[in-house]
Amino acid sequence: MKYKGIIFDFNGVLLWDAPLHIQAWQAMALRLRGAELNDDEFSIHVHGRTNAHILGYLMGRMLHGKELLDLIQVKESMYRDLCLKNPDRFVLSPGAQALLDFLAEKDIPRTIATASERTNLDFFVHHLGLATWFDRQRIVYDDGFLPGKPAPDMYVKAAANIQLPPHECIIVEDAISGFKSAHAANIGYIVGLGPRATHGRLLACEGVSAAIESFEQFPRQRLLNA
Repeated sequence: MKYKGIIFDFNGVLLWDAPLHIQAWQAMALRLRGAELNDDEFSIHVHGRTNAHILGYLMGRMLHGKELLDLIQVKESMYRDLCLKNPDRFVLSPGAQALLDFLAEKDIPRTIATASERTNLDFFVHHLGLATWFDRQRIVYDDGFLPGKPAPDMYVKAAANIQLPPHECIIVEDAISGFKSAHAANIGYIVGLGPRATHGRLLACEGVSAAIESFEQFPRQRLLNA
């Protein structure tokens, strides 16, 4: 079967920035609870999750209003500073630009659904030139109102933003919460991205149809106009 459009997760997919986020989140964990996060905590409570969820987990209670916004900006300011100090890491992931150029040439509908908040999204658009390939108004991000992954809402909205039903879309994800979100949204074809050693785990996630190491291996033949 072929699909009409594609939706990308961003962090860990189009941008391989996990070490920078990990560094920033570990600093926040030490600050807020006096202990770093372990691997299981990152997998369940950090990767693909909204800032509100992660900070609430670290604090052991739900956060709201100014307290939440202030903590978000502390963490994200650290993260953005790390991006600018590590230009070798702050680039689109291998094969991403070639794939995005291909999608633009073929006029294949595309957008992003990310747990990043608006300040970070604007930072990415500016520094990584995302407007070359994406309509900023169609990108779905953590606006503080839309339920985050693993709820299906982000992918449902992203599909609607490119005027397609979810079952006619491909998504590329790297996080368990994202796979759950895409599956719950009835996305037609789910691609897991990660190192080869993780492919067995990725393919074991409900709804995941394929696993790739980079966008150089993306199955373009699955797209209708490819």
